[in-house]
Amino acid sequence: MADLRGNALFVQSGGPSAVINSSVSGAVQEALERDCFEDLYGADGGLLGVLQEELFDLRKERADDIENLKRTPSAALGSCRYKVMKSADLERIVEVFKAHNVRYFFCAGGNDSMDAADQVARAATGSGYEMRVMGLPNAVENDLAHTDHAPGYGSAVKCNATAVMEAGRDNEALWAHEGCTVMEFMGRKAGWIAAGTGLARRGDEDAPHLIYVPERPVSSDRIADDVRECLRRYKRCFIAAAEGIRNENGELFSSVGGGLGGAADFLRAFVEKEVGIKVSTNRLGTAQRSAMHFASLTDVQEATECGAAAVRKAAGGQSGHMVTLVHESGPVYRSSTGTALLADVAKGERLLPDEFINEAGNGVTDAMREYVKPLVRGEAPINVGPDGLPIYVRLAKRLVPKKCAQWAPESQQALGGE
Repeated sequence: MADLRGNALFVQSGGPSAVINSSVSGAVQEALERDCFEDLYGADGGLLGVLQEELFDLRKERADDIENLKRTPSAALGSCRYKVMKSADLERIVEVFKAHNVRYFFCAGGNDSMDAADQVARAATGSGYEMRVMGLPNAVENDLAHTDHAPGYGSAVKCNATAVMEAGRDNEALWAHEGCTVMEFMGRKAGWIAAGTGLARRGDEDAPHLIYVPERPVSSDRIADDVRECLRRYKRCFIAAAEGIRNENGELFSSVGGGLGGAADFLRAFVEKEVGIKVSTNRLGTAQRSAMHFASLTDVQEATECGAAAVRKAAGGQSGHMVTLVHESGPVYRSSTGTALLADVAKGERLLPDEFINEAGNGVTDAMREYVKPLVRGEAPINVGPDGLPIYVRLAKRLVPKKCAQWAPESQQALGGE
């Protein structure tokens, strides 16, 4: 079974990160060393690129550019949030694979991306087309099931925790005028990023003083009491909040009161009214997932290894799995790679375990800090130009000739997924 020869296609899907390019770099470099892979293609624009048959030749990219993807954020192949749900989409994907002799499909992304990869694998098998499909994990929100952590998360925490430290000093300097700062982080259902910023609190006075996550609903009255207690102790208050925090009735704070915007907007209006202090808000937005200038070296190295491992496993005959990261036991942090079924990953969701949240529900435990510490260590190298700013790679993307009829989607599908 290990002697399957043919072309390989690499796809990035869903939200980018600082290290999803590292996974592709590691995968492509590994594939270049193996005879079973003939042509190597990238899909320009993720799964939509496959459907539109926008494939480009990775063998025609400069070797230095493939290497320097490890120093480039976001998704250099191009990504999308298209959800493959219709049988017509799957038939079209298999049609494109057959036309270009794609026998290996590598999909980098999060939960929805692993679901799409699983559906593609099943569709190929159902049509009698032999190919191997492997998933490369990437999720800044760290909500992928069956892996200790997901590439992208460590760098997101490193960026956000540092921003909390710096904004916390701003809050400390201006406490007499701006008594409270609320910083909102990605995390619709899982509060991994907000919880990770707890690493910034080295001492009692350090920000963040309060952390709220979706896994632990909290009443608005409790938030007001928490803020008052912080003001009593420190004369100021810094709140780290995941975007998906909910009240005791399970309602998103961002939708309470007719919808005031995000969670930070609700907290600002509520605290100003109930506590009577001025509140400022911060959001890094998409910057928090693409901060290559301060990415974690551990994260880059693990993402690269996940890509290389996916190629090795596919070349050895494995298919229908996602590469996972395993935290090896021992006094010094080490990780290895394993695998999980794509179907199991697609069905799962990894939330913060209860032992990572403090009893009051407004902070994190030492167990959470110990979990995240090794994931943010080291500074990933970057190339810096004479203007003092980073140099990031942009692939040439030389398209290969199309062989299929033009794709005509049944309707314009709503964007979504990850």
